[in-house]
Amino acid sequence: MFYLPIATAAVLLLPGRVAAQSQNQFLNPILPGFHPDPSCIHVAEEETFYCASSSFNVFPGIPIHASQDLQSWRLVGHALNRPSQLPDLAISNGSTSGIWAPTIRKHNGTFYLVTTLVHDKRDALDPTRWDNIIFQTNDLWNNSAWTDAIHFPFVGYDTSPWWDEQGNSYIVGSHAYRVEPGIHLAKVNLQTGQVKENWTNLWNGTGGLAPEGPHIYKKDGYHYLMIAEGGTGLGHMQTIASSKELYGPYTANPANPILTNANTTEYFQTVGHADLFQDGNGNWWGVALSTRSGPEYITYPMGRETVLTNVTWSNGSWPVFQNPVRGTFTGWEVPKPDQELHGDGPLVTNGDDDLQFAPGTSIPPHFVHWRPPVGDSYLVSPKGHENTLGLKPSKLNLTGLDGNGGGPGGQTFISRRQVDTLFTYNVNMDFAPKIQEEEAGITLFLTQNHHARFGVVLAPTESTKRLIPHIRFEAQSYLPVPRPFTFPMPGGWENRTLHFELKTVNVTHYSFAVSPVGTQPLVFVYVPGDIVSWGFTGTLVGVYATSNGGNGTSPAYFSHWNYAGLGQVRENNSTGIAAS
Repeated sequence: MFYLPIATAAVLLLPGRVAAQSQNQFLNPILPGFHPDPSCIHVAEEETFYCASSSFNVFPGIPIHASQDLQSWRLVGHALNRPSQLPDLAISNGSTSGIWAPTIRKHNGTFYLVTTLVHDKRDALDPTRWDNIIFQTNDLWNNSAWTDAIHFPFVGYDTSPWWDEQGNSYIVGSHAYRVEPGIHLAKVNLQTGQVKENWTNLWNGTGGLAPEGPHIYKKDGYHYLMIAEGGTGLGHMQTIASSKELYGPYTANPANPILTNANTTEYFQTVGHADLFQDGNGNWWGVALSTRSGPEYITYPMGRETVLTNVTWSNGSWPVFQNPVRGTFTGWEVPKPDQELHGDGPLVTNGDDDLQFAPGTSIPPHFVHWRPPVGDSYLVSPKGHENTLGLKPSKLNLTGLDGNGGGPGGQTFISRRQVDTLFTYNVNMDFAPKIQEEEAGITLFLTQNHHARFGVVLAPTESTKRLIPHIRFEAQSYLPVPRPFTFPMPGGWENRTLHFELKTVNVTHYSFAVSPVGTQPLVFVYVPGDIVSWGFTGTLVGVYATSNGGNGTSPAYFSHWNYAGLGQVRENNSTGIAAS
């Protein structure tokens, strides 16, 4: 019944969080956890850097973080924060569907965010697979100021805006594979989505798999077209070409790839999908995605994270990234701002310290769902259950219809990102199921087909078939998972508030535990981290409620929500784990 963790080397946990040692010492990742495909800008008048990242099926989507020193990053909000902005996210089908690769830019006082809603279960030749969209706002710190999606036709993904000196607006994107793989450009009205000319192929890259993630930069009279190649796995790399003319021809940099950790023993792997920006002193920086997997590429539950490196870019030459990307590096000294960063969103590295869900409060801004939430499934401090988060069960469980798609009523699930190599997550639950297969509990969740859930379910006993609460565990993955189990709740536990705990045992395994509040949590199962190390996203931890296809309506009430980071691994063969 129990799955035991493999033996690992002892680790030293350093208490507390340690900031970078000086103004030019930096720690990677800068956005830990599920923050892939970064795009960043510097807004000089605000003395602030802004970064957007992909969100796939998660809602709210397209998180945007802000920093003034490139070291601490505060959540600004989400460009996709209302289901009405993009209703089709609710019907996305596929674990790798959803929002891919946003690019954020500011032009003439307006912030533009261009991205693609991908329906990944549809064929690449089907133009409905690629829903390319534009969001706009004049106030980045106000979620409600973001427009609804403006759609434009393009058979591809990873779209990015660019403006010439005359003010004409263009979009460059990655043309769909199996059609004409390569980088295409067209003049597009960003207010209406009207494409004003045929899409033109600019460059097909250097021959690597999947030329994608294009960005255009104009410098020293040249147009520079930087793209990712090699796929998003271990062969990921960044290449670049240049041309005097926007429409080419483009000449590749002889030193390509300009950024990669491929074919190295570095702990940070899959480095690519980069963006370039300058700080207030004119120094150049690059961000990219990376997995902390080492070349083994087996256990990396936080998925693709955002990393930073400094870049030199001499006049008339090519940009040069600091290689390889590592957990610590010395970069340029960032100018100290004259004004403070405004906003009260959490820092990306923050934990959750005994969240009470008090009356009159809102769901924390860094909490997320899998697809948009449905109806009133989530209630803060419902009547009679103050200081709890009430969850009404969905008919679908976390696996859903087929391990990929959603369905009517959605999935009742709310979570936060795992942002630390080692952490402890715990929450209390009050749950009185009345109908067979009503279930609620906690989960370690990557996607519908890569997750583990642990909770209480009303089920019949083997002997008398009487319905009583049971402890249940199930896991889904393409890899071997611990055996599922459902057995009667221990004596004396029924009708008591239960304390659930999910934590990292070491760098490769998690444990699930539960007990009545005030008693020592009892570990029921160990789960390997490789089952949530796959695909494009990153691990979430949170709570769920389901009737498993039945007609149950019994809510579950969660309180005293805690998430505490215990340390980060930033290098191979660590004998210690540095807190950060």
